[in-house]
Amino acid sequence: MSRKIRIGALISGGGTNLQAIIDSCESGKIDGEMVFVGTDNPSAAGLKRAENHRIPSFIVSYADIIRTVNQQPEQANIPKDFDMEDLLQKQSIFSDKENPEKMKKFLLSRVAAEVALLEKMEGFDFDLIVLAGFLRNLTPYFIDRVNTDAGLPKIMNIHPALLPAFPGKDGYGDTFRYGCKVGGCTVHFIDYGEDSGPIIGQKTFPIEPGDTLDAIKKKGLEKEWELYPECIQLFAANQLHVNCASMPINTAQTAKNILAPNVNI
Repeated sequence: MSRKIRIGALISGGGTNLQAIIDSCESGKIDGEMVFVGTDNPSAAGLKRAENHRIPSFIVSYADIIRTVNQQPEQANIPKDFDMEDLLQKQSIFSDKENPEKMKKFLLSRVAAEVALLEKMEGFDFDLIVLAGFLRNLTPYFIDRVNTDAGLPKIMNIHPALLPAFPGKDGYGDTFRYGCKVGGCTVHFIDYGEDSGPIIGQKTFPIEPGDTLDAIKKKGLEKEWELYPECIQLFAANQLHVNCASMPINTAQTAKNILAPNVNI
């Protein structure tokens, strides 16, 4: 029997996937309710969607925080439990071997922004965070403070490609340029790598001769609006479980696993 879960969303833009999730909660397709919408972008159009549905929202301006850290690093809000070496060992998204100090400063600015996110989120009781067009990679610092149960990650993302193919920010564009005959989207849990977390579900669509990139994006978005609510409902129904006891959280193997109801990986 499914439970009524409390869902928080992080967005950066228009929030069309956010709208699909809100609508699915209100129609009963998802046994859940949206409890907050957060953004890194003060101009995010998705904030209006939250307002229209009376969902509490907040803004954490990454740009302002990053600027402050770059100009006055001593002003950065860095908690006592932050460990740069631990972060460097875990994460695999950011890399600058030629200038490690520059990379550390970059990571410090992101953690400072994530601390602000976590502080805003403290006011809400949530079971799941959905990234709905949130255009920021999360560091292990944030992930570890949300994922308190290794067997049940709590951060879900939707990616515009059929992972493990085409990770990164331009999945549909990469699919189009590669000449694929089939495109698709993937919902997965977040781990320390780039779009490498355990896969929950995927949907595909055919790419026809003459399809433009805009046509592919349109087909993909329509599939995203179907897939994301379906995967969230699997979480609500307690049908997802990740067995991390025998593998590190960040491995290429996790990207190849598809979670089915009550299947451990």
